[in-house]
Amino acid sequence: MITAKAIVTDGKGKFALDEVRVGDPEANEVLVEIRASGVCHTDFDSMSWGKPCIMGHEGAGVVLQCGAGVSHVQPGDRVLLNWAIPCGDCFQCRRGAENICEQKPTVPTERFEHRGQPIGTSFHLGTMASHAIVPRQAVVKIDVEISFPSAAILGCGVMTGFGSVVNAARVERGSSVVVLGAGGVGLSVVQGAVHACAGSIIAIDLNPNRLNLARQFGATHTIQAEQDDTGLLRAAEKVRELTGRGADYAFECTAVPALGPSPLAMVRNGGCAVGVSGVEEVVPVDMRLFEWDKRYINPLYGQCRPSVDFPVLLSLYRQRRLKLDEMVTRTYPLSGLAQAFEDMRRGLNAKGVLLPV
Repeated sequence: MITAKAIVTDGKGKFALDEVRVGDPEANEVLVEIRASGVCHTDFDSMSWGKPCIMGHEGAGVVLQCGAGVSHVQPGDRVLLNWAIPCGDCFQCRRGAENICEQKPTVPTERFEHRGQPIGTSFHLGTMASHAIVPRQAVVKIDVEISFPSAAILGCGVMTGFGSVVNAARVERGSSVVVLGAGGVGLSVVQGAVHACAGSIIAIDLNPNRLNLARQFGATHTIQAEQDDTGLLRAAEKVRELTGRGADYAFECTAVPALGPSPLAMVRNGGCAVGVSGVEEVVPVDMRLFEWDKRYINPLYGQCRPSVDFPVLLSLYRQRRLKLDEMVTRTYPLSGLAQAFEDMRRGLNAKGVLLPV
């Protein structure tokens, strides 16, 4: 075992930087020295999951050791980590839906020790640490020149937003797209819409700083939302003014549960609304928003297929067709997570990233 630095939450709203013990990799496992870990709203939410864990689920680093059965990477390789870890053999994986694998490989909690007790890892990764041991299927080799912070954010926010456009909604060339929320995921939706050659891309947010970022990443129009605009219905009227009848596609990226149904108000009859944030609670829905022939889809992780999608994203970055460096607004040491959360809450960053080493 090795001693690592890690951010540990008690599951009751608190976290602390502490030491943990991490086991050696066994069969089909990889030990990674984490060089960068993204910070997102899910990390904040993980502090209230009711159980202690090592935080973090966006990461990139260097392979230190490989267990038996690992052949696609070797010590010294630069890698990024994928949290929706596919087994490759269950019903969903066989049909190509690797993001909703039914038998996700994991590393047992007994392999991690905090103050003499086993401890789990967030999304079976635990990237807010100097080291992580993960299933081999969680590891994707990096074969382009890219910084670790830029690579780390691919592993959740970028894949979720970009994949929701390209894999899930399959946005058509020349179509109109609305993006609700211009944080890291929303900016990735904007970039996905640019890649899909959308005709117009309308970003909506309360924060003017985020709307400025959206324009830099490819939004053709912006609408500043109003705090008292329930369900963003007034913003939807402005969308209809811009598009004539409503957008072809609308993506909810706000992480505000009450706005889960809001993309339905933005799309035309027969349009497609996409819940990107993954709202996981009961919210009221006015069924009239579905009139007429509208679809609402709720993809997980942009329907990611790690071995297919990450090489594509890395290639787009290499071709300068995917902005990642520009998304990393600020980096922090592990001890700076509280400030990173505060900056995220205030909408100051496109993405904040921790540098464990």
